[in-house]
Amino acid sequence: MGLREELGLSSQEPLTIDWDITPADTFGIFESWGGKVRVRNKKERYYYFYIDAWEEPAKVLLMERGIKYARVLAQILAPQAMIDACVASQGKALLDKSYAVDAALKEWIVKEVLEPGDVSKVLPVESNLAAEDLATGLPGKDAALPTVTPVALRHAPAFIREEEVAAIVRAKNFFEAQHNPTGTFAHSLIDNNDGLTVTERVSGVMWQRGGCDITTYRQVCAYVAERNASKFAGYGDWRLPTMEEALALLVPVKNAKGLYLHPCFSREQPFIFLADERKPGGYWFIDFKQATVFWASGTIPGAFGRLCRTTAG
Repeated sequence: MGLREELGLSSQEPLTIDWDITPADTFGIFESWGGKVRVRNKKERYYYFYIDAWEEPAKVLLMERGIKYARVLAQILAPQAMIDACVASQGKALLDKSYAVDAALKEWIVKEVLEPGDVSKVLPVESNLAAEDLATGLPGKDAALPTVTPVALRHAPAFIREEEVAAIVRAKNFFEAQHNPTGTFAHSLIDNNDGLTVTERVSGVMWQRGGCDITTYRQVCAYVAERNASKFAGYGDWRLPTMEEALALLVPVKNAKGLYLHPCFSREQPFIFLADERKPGGYWFIDFKQATVFWASGTIPGAFGRLCRTTAG
């Protein structure tokens, strides 16, 4: 049995590995016309190996990507010393803690995994997720709750430079893996008992628990307009969240869905558009899987959407 069979890929699917791609290159593939490669249709798939160093120890993963589609196919059980040496050679300060596979690892993968078809070093990643538990476990909006001290967060969109992010994160002591991993901002969520929304009492922001599929900035703006026109959850003033509002949701421990969020939020929106734009160009996003903010272009596609609104209180 070879790698294709072990991973359940059909014999018709091309499994061409790009050995030159870096993790940062993937934004160019899927978001811009000027990238190294363009995925032109929904059926097309793209494969590459990379090192994920968000958790210790770092590990080699095989990724499959496409338009509106991404999944980790397998972990490759390469020698840990070789993985660590690859990470060390690239520096440990990369923003997203994802690293390209170097020449030594490529040679090992080709020799030990691809050429002889030895699948003992391939650990498939389960892709069939169980039905999502959508129970909030939160107190209802009419429950007797202790008072909270309101914290004023910025609601209006802004242009933000990269060098300003750390100060934004630390000003209110938000937890954020890159800029303030010891942050202790304490939010207080309540269930609005509508099956659709929760409200964060400290900031006075109501949140959509779900959201829209991965899309472009232009299309997420259309999604906002549609939700407002249809009076989603009874309101017509929904918008994209600012960086501060989204940071206020982060928690320092991953939930069972793999997100640094309260589990009342759907896992189907792992990273979302923010209302803020990057100066001099691009858009800001928050990644709930990695507990960090980042910027990129907002096209083909950009991110998922989750909306919020400011409550009267």
